[in-house]
Formats: sequence, C-alpha cells, structure tokens
Amino acid sequence: MSKWYASMLQGGTSQSRVSVSTRNANLCILCRGGRNLCGKAVCPIQLKANAYMKSIKMDYGREIIGSSPPSVFVGKYGYPFVSVGPMVPPVSGATEVMDMPEEWIGLTVDSILGYRYSLVRGSTKMPIDAVRRGNRTVDALQELSMGITAAETEIEFTKRPAERITLDDHSQPFGPSAPFRKFDIASVKVDHRIENAYYDRDLKAGDAIFGLYGSGTQVSRLQKAFSMGVFGIQKNRRMVPTRWSITAVDSTLSQRLIDEVKEHDTIDRYQVFMHKYQHNTFAAILMPRSWSYEWMEAWFPGTFWNQDGGNAAVMGDSEGWYGRRTYPGIGGCYFSTRLGVAEYLKKIRRQATALVIREILPEFPLPLGVWFVRENIRSMLRKKPAEFDDLRSCLQHLKGDLRVPLKTWLEKSALLRDAVLQRRITEYFRRSEL
Repeated sequence: MSKWYASMLQGGTSQSRVSVSTRNANLCILCRGGRNLCGKAVCPIQLKANAYMKSIKMDYGREIIGSSPPSVFVGKYGYPFVSVGPMVPPVSGATEVMDMPEEWIGLTVDSILGYRYSLVRGSTKMPIDAVRRGNRTVDALQELSMGITAAETEIEFTKRPAERITLDDHSQPFGPSAPFRKFDIASVKVDHRIENAYYDRDLKAGDAIFGLYGSGTQVSRLQKAFSMGVFGIQKNRRMVPTRWSITAVDSTLSQRLIDEVKEHDTIDRYQVFMHKYQHNTFAAILMPRSWSYEWMEAWFPGTFWNQDGGNAAVMGDSEGWYGRRTYPGIGGCYFSTRLGVAEYLKKIRRQATALVIREILPEFPLPLGVWFVRENIRSMLRKKPAEFDDLRSCLQHLKGDLRVPLKTWLEKSALLRDAVLQRRITEYFRRSEL
C-alpha cells in the first residue's frame, strides 16, 4: 500500500486534495485497505482512491478541451434554481462508453470508476424554466443532450476543478467539478429522432419518450434529453435534475408497457429466473396471474445501508393491477426493475404477477447507481427461465441460491403472502371440473 494512501486514511496532509468519509473510521485506520476487516472483497475507499489518483494525473487546469461522451448533468440542490452543465473528460476521441450504462455490465468496478472520475462537471446556476426562454448556454447543452456520438468540447472554468474531492464508502462516485464561464461545442451529431421531438412543441413528453424508445433509442439517452427539457409542450418544458429524470423515464416507459401487457393472457406456468453478478444475487418469480409487481432488496450487514450488523435488512414495495399513487420508499430501483420486467412480458406477449428480489452481499464494494439494477434485471430476464406448476416448487428451486431464509421472504413480501394465503376463484372452477 502506498504511503499516500496510508496518510490519507490517517487524515491526509495539508497538500492533499482528497478527504475520506467513512462510517467505520477506526476500523479503516486499523485495516488501511489491506486486511479487508469490513468483510468486502475489495476496499471501497481504495477502489475510489485508485481511480481518482489515475484521473488527477490528467491536467485539468482551468480549461479543458475534450470529447464529451456526450453528457450533461442537472443538480437538484436549490431547486428550482439548479446547477447545470456539461461533463467533459480531458481527452479526445470515442468517449461514448464513459456515459453509456447499457455497455457497462461485464466491466470491472475499477473501469466504471475510471469513467466516473474522468468526467469533469462544469456548472452554472439557472432557473429550471430557462429552457423556455433560451440562451446560448442552454441551446448548447440541449444540443449536447441530443448527441449520439462524442462531441468536441471546450470549457473554461472560473477555478481549477478537483481542488478537493471526497471519497467515501456509501455514496455513488462522481468526478471533479467547478463553475464555468465559457462553454463551446465544435460540432454535435444529434439523434434526428430526438431532434424532431424537440421541434414538436405540441408533443407531450410522455408520448415523445415512448415513441423514441419504441424506435430503439437507448434509455440513458432519453434520460439525458429529458433532463435538459428537450421534450414536452413548449409552455411546460423545464430542466429536470438528473436523478429525477432517470426515475421519471423508467417510470413512464414501464407504465406504458404495463398498459399494453395487461391486454395479453397470463403466462401458463410459474417462471423462475436467477442471476448473480458482482456479489449481488437477483431472482424473479413470475406467477400465472394478472399483473401485479413487487421489488424487494436485502442489504446484508456491512453493506452501505446496513452498517449496524445483525440480520439482513429486507424491504420492498409493491403494486396491484391499478398501480400505485405514492413514490416507493425503496427508491428509483423500483421503476428500473419494473421496466425490465415489463420489457420481458411485452416480448413474450403475456402478463404475470412478478416478484423480483435482490440480495446485496457484504463483499459488494460500493453503490454504482440505478443503472446497475436496470441492466442486471435485463440480463437476468434474457436467460431461459426454469418453469414449475406451483409456487412451492419455485421457492424450493431458489432456496439453495438465496442467503435470506425463505421464511423471511414470506414474512416480508406482500405478493408471496397473498399467493400463499389467498385462494383464487379459478381454483374452485378446476375442482368442479374433476
């Protein structure tokens, strides 16, 4: 381990541009990234530190010329007066993968962190309705959000980026940032389908998003454009914080697909899917019943949201045929998972009751974002399912792969309790036919 890393865990030096925030400070000082005392396969702080140290070898300075993937960011703090700006690496070339989560499954965590830290965020404050009035900066950012290939970008900051960056073991990684005074794009190759939606001032945002999605536009690109207020009726257009735009697009697309899925017959047999990746276990049970859905997570002791030890923390949210009216307490992963399930059911032209669960093991080093769940659910549902005639067989099939006891899932899951305890009228019809 480097002397720099050891001194960082001891509190750093006056010259250090890195600060460390962790809930296990005493344990980290004792471990120093080499003994894995927290139980994780790799040290989350060391992962971030290594990626950051690679990124600061690049000369940021007060001016950067590089190829934006393309990428924009809209903050949420101070809403409705928010920070907005481009994300630009200090390198030129084919940088598209740096902000394309659809391509990240299969990459190492180090590679993903490298992408995150290489993108320097420029920021300027403006009201969310600035997109309705327009100005040079807004126009350039909207054009960038519609891009499909890397765009050569020049950005001049008011101060040097990355003067200080915080590394911790429970937040998503973000690269350095600084306010900018000047921002220019040499050229942007825009997605003409998105551009057409932009110029249609009477097209509702939901219709625009779903139409573009149906034509093959990637979800991540729709989220960027939605965030910059590209879609919608002109008088209603506004910028949307990036975090909110991700959930809004996942929610809108999945609900439109669910409305279509409800027109189909139910699946004929129980289907079970299983997927393991990066110390996460994903599983799904699709039941031959009308549409309902539940997403559940189990955070094991030693993970980001369960630092206190004891048993795995199990939580979840669900919806029935008529959906839900409140935001799920479990967060945006609810909608990203729902999108993956709805995509699968539309593909097979069936409907079902879907229970999807995720177990996050202590070895999982750090949260990577909602995209991680969406893309893993998609990967899982591309596999061939195991099929059964009853729920008991499904649970027995999963028993050996799940760490949380089946009893706990039965106690916590609203859909499982309903499936086990509530009889359907169709059961009586079947009996009368015997």
